[in-house]
Amino acid sequence: MLKLISWNVNGLRACCEKGFADIFGRLDADFFCLQETKMQEGQLDLQFEGYRSYWNYAEKKGYSGTAVFTRHQPIAVGYGMGMEEHDREGRVVTLEMDRFFLVNVYTPNSQEGLKRLEYRMKWEDDFLRFLKQLETKKPVIVCGDLNVAHQEIDLKNPKSNRKNAGFTDEERGKFTQLLAAGFTDTFRYFYPDQTDIYSWWSYRFKAREKNAGWRIDYFLVSASLDERLRGAKIHTDIYGSDHCPVELNIDL
Repeated sequence: MLKLISWNVNGLRACCEKGFADIFGRLDADFFCLQETKMQEGQLDLQFEGYRSYWNYAEKKGYSGTAVFTRHQPIAVGYGMGMEEHDREGRVVTLEMDRFFLVNVYTPNSQEGLKRLEYRMKWEDDFLRFLKQLETKKPVIVCGDLNVAHQEIDLKNPKSNRKNAGFTDEERGKFTQLLAAGFTDTFRYFYPDQTDIYSWWSYRFKAREKNAGWRIDYFLVSASLDERLRGAKIHTDIYGSDHCPVELNIDL
């Protein structure tokens, strides 16, 4: 069985000062995917025995960025989607393994006033096309901060957030399309009606203390892998970022 972890660390250097190495060791994953590392190459020498790591950095300093630590040697590693307009921000790392592709993604935020919503819609269409292309070769596991709460049960205050970034009808609609295209939201696979479990809380208004959060971090899998799913977890007890790690257990 494989154990996969995904975590938006909101600045890896800051997270390292809050016990990242200990948490990494404790979670003991086969694949450990990070988003929002906010780093450039050479800024941090972070290695763990038995793991190799793959990094995608944004051109802009202190922004975005993704990384994957793995105990298993990939056949090939890809960075980005092969589309210049999307590939400057270090948002995608893809590992080709024997039986699946692992795609670690940090989806662009639509931002305040939805000023990036139009770009986000283009990203969503291109990303789905990218995943479906990979799927022609072998099943896909997608993880990361997808910057959308899909249903009303995925955030504490759906009514007041209806037109805010991460809970617009447009973003939710694209997520529905992604699932309809043959992907399974693994947490909902196991817990279809579970409420009050979130993966991100604002640093403002004591949101985490009040558990006023959003579930925006996911593991999605090609539906052909559904019968191999063994468990999903959201580690709400782990601090170090405004997000917490999410987990997938799968028999591959």
